[in-house]
Amino acid sequence: MILLVHPFGNANVRAVLAALDRTDRLAKFLTTLGWSNSSPILRMFPEKSRAEIMRRGYDLPHYKIRTHPAREIVRQLAERLGLRWLTKHETGWASIDRVWNGLDGVAAGYLKENRDRLKIDGVYGYEDCAARLFEQARELEVRRIYDLPIAYWETAQRLLRREAERYPEWEPTLGGTRDSEEKLARKTRELELAEIVICPSAFVLDSLPEQTRRSKKCIIAPFGSPPENRSDRSRRTEGPLRFLFAGALSQRKGLADLFAAMKLVRSPGAELVVMGSPILPMHFYRNQFAGFTHEPPRPHEAVLRLMSSCDVLVLPSIVEGRALVQQEAMACGLPLIATRNAGGEDLIVEGETGFLVPAGSPETIAEKIEWFLQNRDKLPGMREAARAKAAKLTWTAYGDQILHAIGD
Repeated sequence: MILLVHPFGNANVRAVLAALDRTDRLAKFLTTLGWSNSSPILRMFPEKSRAEIMRRGYDLPHYKIRTHPAREIVRQLAERLGLRWLTKHETGWASIDRVWNGLDGVAAGYLKENRDRLKIDGVYGYEDCAARLFEQARELEVRRIYDLPIAYWETAQRLLRREAERYPEWEPTLGGTRDSEEKLARKTRELELAEIVICPSAFVLDSLPEQTRRSKKCIIAPFGSPPENRSDRSRRTEGPLRFLFAGALSQRKGLADLFAAMKLVRSPGAELVVMGSPILPMHFYRNQFAGFTHEPPRPHEAVLRLMSSCDVLVLPSIVEGRALVQQEAMACGLPLIATRNAGGEDLIVEGETGFLVPAGSPETIAEKIEWFLQNRDKLPGMREAARAKAAKLTWTAYGDQILHAIGD
């Protein structure tokens, strides 16, 4: 029986939960806020409120979920009220880091108290939320499965510091360059204690220390794709080609390189759409490259509608794990221009589902944008190839891979 711990329950977490639950291997899911989708209480809320609440709903029986909500509730309120001192990186009482660390401590205590009662023989933890849990699990001789959703910190730090040198003005958007020594030490300890390491991409696997890859069981389990999404708007043949960037407005995701690439594009007819949360004031981005349309973050269904109005996804990331936005875009019929560092190397069939470009190369990005502008007639076939490629990756298959890695 597996104890799984995660504060938010992303799509990949939900797939693992579903796999464990359908095989009767889920002892308990520990999270911050969460409830069972079968709860009759949910039907008491107005429809608009219910849609927001269901984002923290899980297709699990209520007795499989245990919550620790205080910091997460304060974090959400602080963000809405603009109380930034409460959510300040690492030090704020309701910062993301404190939310993760707090849940880690709760999980360690829960394991100690309930290991025998629930017959827990394995714990499934995620980066930044597993150090104390894994310490307790080792003491109790419980297996430790570590899900690393992004490149290991040593590789990430090296790459991000290089970007800080290339684009000093973008350094505040990088995030990881400001992690404390204490936080990095916890990450190191988590990996040391792990027995099985789950990676979403070859990029993440390759980011691990060589000794880890030799001494531990490390597997690649690619994320699943959303259902195919079709729209007549994605088959338009007139007007500018719409190139979409989706994600935080950061050079970690390669936005500075994309802006530099757009300045190099000589063929007319390219429109850049940038969807995501700005980290710096919007005038900073306009000063770097004025010619883009900004679209704010939005609910998932609205994201898919925006994707269907665009033609190509461009994601020249420097550090990722496996950016799920790639498969979401492909399911909407968008071919990719992406780096290996975005984690979707296996999604790219050159010239069919898109193009792989080197990280940190605006010139190559510009070359591929030019290619699409000059080969617009190839887009219909590429749209179908992108959809077909995405459809081969399902969340059920992802969950099955995790189960196989965990074993009996």
